[in-house]
Amino acid sequence: MDIHRAIVHMDLDTFFVSCERLQDSHLIGKPVLIGGTSDRGVVASCSYEARAFGIHSAMPMKMARQLCPEAIVIKGNSGVYSKYSHLVTDIIRENAPLFEKTSVDEFYIDLTGMDKFFGCFKYAIDLRKQIIKNTGLPISFGMSVNKTVSKVATGEAKPNNQKEVAYGREKDFLSPLSIRKIPMVGEKTYQTLRNLGIKKIKTIQEMPPELMESTLGKNGLAIWKKANGIDPSPVHPYSERKSISTERTFDKDTIDVVKLKSILLAMAENLAFQLRRAEKVTACVAVKIRYSDFNTYSQQRRIPYTSADHVLIPVVMDLFEKLYKRRLLVRLIGVRFSHLVSGSYQINLFEDTAELIQLYQALDRMRNRYGDRAVIRAAGMGARSIERFNPFNGEPPIILANRRS
Repeated sequence: MDIHRAIVHMDLDTFFVSCERLQDSHLIGKPVLIGGTSDRGVVASCSYEARAFGIHSAMPMKMARQLCPEAIVIKGNSGVYSKYSHLVTDIIRENAPLFEKTSVDEFYIDLTGMDKFFGCFKYAIDLRKQIIKNTGLPISFGMSVNKTVSKVATGEAKPNNQKEVAYGREKDFLSPLSIRKIPMVGEKTYQTLRNLGIKKIKTIQEMPPELMESTLGKNGLAIWKKANGIDPSPVHPYSERKSISTERTFDKDTIDVVKLKSILLAMAENLAFQLRRAEKVTACVAVKIRYSDFNTYSQQRRIPYTSADHVLIPVVMDLFEKLYKRRLLVRLIGVRFSHLVSGSYQINLFEDTAELIQLYQALDRMRNRYGDRAVIRAAGMGARSIERFNPFNGEPPIILANRRS
């Protein structure tokens, strides 16, 4: 008998809001907005009660307040959210044979073959109950033969529920749903499909794949497969040891602190950009120093998940200040970001204004087009060489001369 895959997608419901409600029960049942508290801020997360007014994440806070004047606005505490994310991760790690953490509040679990012993759906239900009991957080899940259908099923199960899509029923389940439900269908693709008169997933299922490909290119074919419940992508084992790093060994040992700080800043800025480009966030920062006598020291610090320069650079500088004690000539310095998970810049919206977010996006667009060092902070201009590498391919960085400084 063929063994069909059993893939569970778990998603913590309105995660930030749920964490805040654990801290203050008076928030339960009320419209809650989390994000920048000024009118120039943006909404990082909102409760279901607030969504009923048409509010959504990344909306300007001023507009959200106009839509729902009675909403309770909270600045947010990313440290609390990181703590609960780690707690849920630990519970899943202890109970799941194979899981992938795709963001601070989202997980895929592969239970293939476990139906011989427990019953996969029952096992997922018991795991969900354990998470709720041990954390107090609401969580929903969907289960099917692949990631795509399970993720859509989770959306249909919300809030705080579960849903199984039986093997062979994937197309039937997806058919009546809006094309918005398909993962990777963003606003632009949605509008393109709507202009073609396509509203329901069923319409895409009935279209020739060649037509979708000619309309939307490779993405069109990928969307057609997802609409038909086809997704062979595996669950990638999660490991918090995953990291990106860069080091610089000096041709001549130095004690120039200004130069050292300038290079560290440039390193941190570049690594932060690499995180955002790969849609990753980090929860641990480390700085390394090797002196002229070859003694090597390092310090690290756990932080709330982030990929923002203005958050990471001060941590790097503070670690350097604590680490650089011997006042000897320095042979090597390095920076490492670890405990990486997939995540967007949304995790950093609590204190940021819309202008700052737009600035990051504009700078990153310039770097993607003209090179990693097309735009750098003035304080990092003292770095005479820079690292141009892909930190996610496992290769060591290549040191090249900085032609722009």
